Amino acid sequence: QLQLVESGGGLVQPGGSLRLSCAASGFTLDYYAIGWFRQAPGKEREGVSCISSTGGSTNYADSAKGRFTISRDNAKNTVYLQMNSLKPEDTAVYYCAADLKRMCDLGEYAYWGQGTQVTVSS
Repeated sequence: QLQLVESGGGLVQPGGSLRLSCAASGFTLDYYAIGWFRQAPGKEREGVSCISSTGGSTNYADSAKGRFTISRDNAKNTVYLQMNSLKPEDTAVYYCAADLKRMCDLGEYAYWGQGTQVTVSS
């Protein structure tokens, strides 16, 4: 059964850091582009970042540029989102998603995890 599991969320103070992980089971991520998305209460889901299947190409939303870094370790079947300089407006449930495509975008993805809560507050 194809499954994505996010972890690493939590409560952090403004200016702090978190690293989210997205671990895949039931399939290998080697041929999948991976995206990170988030949804805050009362807001639409938005794309945060994505990485191509080989890791050679990445994209970031303007809100994430310069603060977030996406990476992948295909040997561990895991994708990461390093988030630095966190702001209260980064508070949301963060989801990872996978799609069988080589290049990444912040559009449609076929497979989704359950999400991990990130709360940025003092």
